[in-house]
Amino acid sequence: MLGFISLGSGSSGNSALVYTAKTFVLVDAGISAKQLRIRLEDAGVDPDRLDGILITHEHGDHTRGLEVFCRKLDVPIYCNAVTRESLSSNVSSAETWRIIECGDPFSIGDISINCFPVMHDAVDPMGFIFEKNGKKLGFVSDVGYVTEIMKSTLSVVDTIFIEANYDETLLQNDERRPWPLKQRIASRHGHLSNKQAAELIGLIAEGGILERVVLAHLSEDCNSSKIAKAEMILALSMRGISGVEVICAKRDQVSGPFMVEGSGEEDAQFYERGGYSQDEFTLFD
Repeated sequence: MLGFISLGSGSSGNSALVYTAKTFVLVDAGISAKQLRIRLEDAGVDPDRLDGILITHEHGDHTRGLEVFCRKLDVPIYCNAVTRESLSSNVSSAETWRIIECGDPFSIGDISINCFPVMHDAVDPMGFIFEKNGKKLGFVSDVGYVTEIMKSTLSVVDTIFIEANYDETLLQNDERRPWPLKQRIASRHGHLSNKQAAELIGLIAEGGILERVVLAHLSEDCNSSKIAKAEMILALSMRGISGVEVICAKRDQVSGPFMVEGSGEEDAQFYERGGYSQDEFTLFD
């Protein structure tokens, strides 16, 4: 079994749980420590059972809860060296840091992980590939530009969690954001638009492996789940591709679980442990 749950996805805070029957890995901790615990427990996961915390990059909406959350947990934090350095003064409570390098595979429990570089205005941001029994989950948070490395690395995933931050027209017409901020968001080191994410999804889906897309980090003002999903579905249909599930992760709530690999019996056990009906998580708008 390999699955994941989004604990929150947006500018107000980002965190997700990737798990198997034996291993629980938190990806980012950008919501408060209190909410991290509440949402993990709502999903049926004891925070003390975490086997590791992976950090995509150092920005506050991905690390805000890390310091307080780690005060009561003896759990290793995995990140690259420069991200570790940028966080060292703010996360003094962490007992164990594990330095990882892009392109060097490693494992946490029974989950195989590889990381790859992405473009964003952070010191050294990364994306991840999680694998179990040959099934792969691609995880890409904040990224401003789709590189050739991203295309090749993500071409073999079965499920992808990827940001679709803004609709280009809504961003251009937004009156709340000053022009320099709009330029930063739309730059190669900012965030992906719906159109950019859709183009990447179309390329990945042409390989015939992709089963599910979970769209993340949607802007509250410059996007909507309806617009983002429509852009993805259009890009897929223009390539003659059907059968790929498109879902939008919720901003301030748990979304999932989403199963990448596993038997129906294993999946049912996880849903039951969290007190959920499996039907609750077949589709999110």
